[in-house]
Amino acid sequence: MTRILGIDPGSQRTGIGLVDVDASGKSTYVHCQALNLLLDTDDFPARLGKLVFDLEDILAEWKPTVVAIESVFMAKSATSALKLGHARGAAIATVVRHGLPVHEYAPRQIKQSLVGTGAADKDQVQHMVRLLLSLPEKKLQADAADALAVALTHAHTSATAGRTGLAAALLRRRR
Repeated sequence: MTRILGIDPGSQRTGIGLVDVDASGKSTYVHCQALNLLLDTDDFPARLGKLVFDLEDILAEWKPTVVAIESVFMAKSATSALKLGHARGAAIATVVRHGLPVHEYAPRQIKQSLVGTGAADKDQVQHMVRLLLSLPEKKLQADAADALAVALTHAHTSATAGRTGLAAALLRRRR
């Protein structure tokens, strides 16, 4: 059994989604939530610190074996992109410190993996997350649903790589 932690990084809210994947490739919902990083102060370093502490708690409680994170996309402004990059860096450093392997996926790749088109909208992605994990029709929090989508993308990508022998070929190329 592999437990995948999907992370949808953000400087105000970071989505967390966990799925278990069995040997046959079946994904099962474990947990999801949005970590609210907004504080009473506008101190950005304090928000990054909160992200690290909250993520430490998630790692201790749920014990994932691998991490998948959304890569940076073009944000509305350079400042937004920079803040997103800082949040991603804090999240990646935290999980790497725990010895967990990290895999990065572009937003278009996540949408393509779940919906079949890289131009899918958020509602389509949420719908597929609910279908693939047999979740009730209740609306998922957007950041948490995006994190589950990242985890599912890694599950699908890993299963495909395993079936095709691509994983072994990539490992041979890295040496």
